[in-house]
Amino acid sequence: MDSNNFEVIIIGGSYAGLSAAMTLGRSLRKVLVIDSGKPCNRMTPHSHNFITHDGKTPAEISALARQQVEQYETVHFHNGLAIKARQIDNGFEIETEDGRYFNAQKLVFATGVKDIMPNIPGMAESWGKSVIHCPYCHGYEVRNQKTGILGNGEYGYEFSALISHWTKDLTLFTNGKVDLKPDQLSKLKSKQIDIVEKEIDRLEHENGQLRHIVFKDGSVAELKAIYTRCAFEQHSQLPQELGCEITEDGYIKVDMMQKTTIEGIYACGDNTTRMRTVSGAVAMGTMAGAVLNREMVMEMF
Repeated sequence: MDSNNFEVIIIGGSYAGLSAAMTLGRSLRKVLVIDSGKPCNRMTPHSHNFITHDGKTPAEISALARQQVEQYETVHFHNGLAIKARQIDNGFEIETEDGRYFNAQKLVFATGVKDIMPNIPGMAESWGKSVIHCPYCHGYEVRNQKTGILGNGEYGYEFSALISHWTKDLTLFTNGKVDLKPDQLSKLKSKQIDIVEKEIDRLEHENGQLRHIVFKDGSVAELKAIYTRCAFEQHSQLPQELGCEITEDGYIKVDMMQKTTIEGIYACGDNTTRMRTVSGAVAMGTMAGAVLNREMVMEMF
């Protein structure tokens, strides 16, 4: 087996990819991890709700994980971006941005997703700091503070109900005409959750920490944190180009074993699920690595 041929190529070297790599390294598999160094949560100052790592920076967790995976001599790394993929005899060929070609019998996509920020100045700069998506990742740090929900319809109602567990000082900002059912409006009112329909002009912040929402009519609302659900797209289009099915919600379709709809291709992490947590990504990577190794063992037995 030469330096360009591997048993498994993992595209994406963050939590899910490194977890799969460790499992495969411990299974004596020759593995290549291709990573461009842009994890989904790189903007977040601290990672939470992952035992043994609670409160650490994403960079700290990734650095330690990579250091540990590098101890397995059959696991190799290529720092770069995978730009093309095609099926070949007995596997797959990957081309990277720097013109390198690598072959493998199996693929694992741990490529994450790319968040698409709404056109509101200050939103991108505050994303992952005080503009947040998950109460289990960030809610404890902003508990009992003046908090908003940016959303409408079912999402706006559902998240208003959910976040009311973390704070009672809560406002739903619909950024336009409210789209809630009468019974939902009545329920929010009974829980003292205000609804503001004014259109938002910008978010005023200091180094990503919210200070005010500024509306298009010039009025302002003080705020410490705001939850929202951004649109997203797959960080890599290679799974689709290889024929992997994408769900209606935009995720790579996998079964309980992290197998995609294309034989020999697995996917794990944020590119497969709405539940975006470090611990979940690690668990999915472990599953993908273990199932993939068993598959290869049984194919050769």
